[in-house]
Amino acid sequence: MTETAISVNDLRYRWRKGHADVLDIPSWKVAKGEHIFIRGASGSGKSTLLALLAGVLLPQQGDIQILDKYVNRLSASQRDHFRADHIGFVFQLFNLIPYLSVIENVILPCRFSRFRKSKVNACGRSLEQEAIRLLNHLDMAGDKLLHRPVTELSVGQQQRVATARALIGSPEIVIADEPTSALDSEMREAFIELLFQECRESGSTLLFVSHDRQLESLFRHHIPLEELNRLEQETA
Repeated sequence: MTETAISVNDLRYRWRKGHADVLDIPSWKVAKGEHIFIRGASGSGKSTLLALLAGVLLPQQGDIQILDKYVNRLSASQRDHFRADHIGFVFQLFNLIPYLSVIENVILPCRFSRFRKSKVNACGRSLEQEAIRLLNHLDMAGDKLLHRPVTELSVGQQQRVATARALIGSPEIVIADEPTSALDSEMREAFIELLFQECRESGSTLLFVSHDRQLESLFRHHIPLEELNRLEQETA
């Protein structure tokens, strides 16, 4: 029997009390190790869904189960610890720390999570060695780049640093919010193949969210957000 990584039941979310719901997802399951492409137009609730899955936001109704843990039932501090240990997040705006170097940004999750640090060490590598391995894999090779402030990088380079940061420590869930928006078409496909390879090697479940239909064919499993969100179905 296939194990479940993510299970959503009777989920409803609205931004403010008295406002209309923006998400209404009756049921959704994602198997462990699956790589899923979720497509949705700007403003359709893609980033909101990801924030709910990561425990950054809480639903007004329903349950979100990640790796057998009901994240919406955890306290704020418990959600923070759970996210640090088990979820790698590539944010749409990167959220890199401007006063840290490239390699310091990549290592950062392992400063907050002993669990992810232990997984790096179990492979016989230091945090620095693993950060360099990931950066090299994402075409960010070169000692000159490693210790530069991230503010000196191009947008595409910052995007790859954010991805290496999400992948370090082999989190069980990798969430990528429009991670290829700053890359050209050739680089996008190469980037996604590298992302697949890293996730396969670590057994990570990948949720890749984008509005770009051209990327959909690269994924075995894909779903439009409107198929999950009952509100979109009602207005279609």
